Amino acid sequence: MYKSKKAAIELSIGTIVIIVLAMSMLILGLVLVKTIFTGAQYNVDTINEKVQGEINKLFEESGGRTYIYLPNSQANVKKGDSFGVAFSIKNDLQGVSDSTTFTYDTKCTSVQTGCPLTCDAADKYILLGGSGQFSLAAGQQLGQARIIKIQPSATAPLCEIQYDIEIRTKEDNGIYDTAFFIVKIQ
Repeated sequence: MYKSKKAAIELSIGTIVIIVLAMSMLILGLVLVKTIFTGAQYNVDTINEKVQGEINKLFEESGGRTYIYLPNSQANVKKGDSFGVAFSIKNDLQGVSDSTTFTYDTKCTSVQTGCPLTCDAADKYILLGGSGQFSLAAGQQLGQARIIKIQPSATAPLCEIQYDIEIRTKEDNGIYDTAFFIVKIQ
């Protein structure tokens, strides 16, 4: 009888030790996951701020209306991968006291000679942000750059596509500005 009580106590102590170790590992795992996600959020915020800073710098240096933040206005994208193109607009309309509503539309305007892809097929590669609208007061610039997300299909031919972003003012439906970028499918 004495041995069975001792075995029961040893089993209880062993169970308690396992539960304490499991809870410790769970807490350490949760702290690790929180640290990883906090660091990732910080990195994304930093990248967004730097892209916005570079776009602001471009506006200050040349006084243009629309800027696409891509080296050489070209994005190299692998088949099946997605890529975001950041752009920003500044309202420099003269004689307008109220805010102006702008709309934009992104579409394929040309495909590399000899490429079997059509512009209609290339337009289907635009996943998000291909069109939209926003309002800007006179002299104001978009506070946050807009992103156009493009993803060529996994079976896309290797070629270059030119996309134009056409910006219009909603009030008179006139073309405010046009900017372009090139997607090179690799």
